[in-house]
Amino acid sequence: MRTGTASRTTKETDVRAELTLEGSGKVHAETGLPFFDHMLEQLGRHAGFDLDVTCTGDLEVDGHHTVEDVGLALGEALLQALGDKAGVRRFASITVPLDEAAVEVALDLSGRAFVVHEVDVPAEMIGTFDTGLVEDFVRAFAQAAAMTLHVRLRSGRSPHHVVEAEFKAIAKALGDACSLTGSGGIPSTKGTL
Repeated sequence: MRTGTASRTTKETDVRAELTLEGSGKVHAETGLPFFDHMLEQLGRHAGFDLDVTCTGDLEVDGHHTVEDVGLALGEALLQALGDKAGVRRFASITVPLDEAAVEVALDLSGRAFVVHEVDVPAEMIGTFDTGLVEDFVRAFAQAAAMTLHVRLRSGRSPHHVVEAEFKAIAKALGDACSLTGSGGIPSTKGTL
C-alpha cells in the first residue's frame, strides 16, 4: 500500500493528512469549512484514494490559512505515498463537466512544481467558503506534491459547479497519473522524478 502522512502546525493552523493511493474513495475531512470538506471528499472519492484530513485553523480571521495549509499537507502526503514513482503512469488529462461547467486538467508527476490556473470563477461565498481560495489550495497542493498542474475553465457560470468540476477533474487526472502501469521502471529518461 502506498500511503503518506503529513502534519503541519503553525500559529495559524494545525493540520493532519493521511492519504492511501490504493484506496476505495473513503474520505473523512474536518476543516471547519463544510463546503471545502465536501470538495476534499470529491478529491478522494473520484481519485480512488482514501483520505483522512483534519484541520483546526484561525477561521475567525478567514479560511485562507486553513485551505492553503491543507493543500500543503495533502501535497506532502501524496509525494510521500508516491515514493520514487516507479511504475506510475505519470501523465494524465481530462475534462470534467458538471451541468453548464466544464473544467480541463492536465498534470505531470514530474518532480517540478508548476501551476497554470486559468479558472475565472465569480467570487462568491458558498456557505462559509470563499471561492477565491480554490486557487490557493491548488497552488499549495501542486507545490508540495512537486507536480506540474494545468487547470482551465472551458465553460461555466455557477461558482458551485465550477469549483466542484475543478476538484473532480483534478481527482480523476490524479488517480490516473498515480496508477501503476505494470512496468517497474521510473517513467523518465533521467531515471528519476
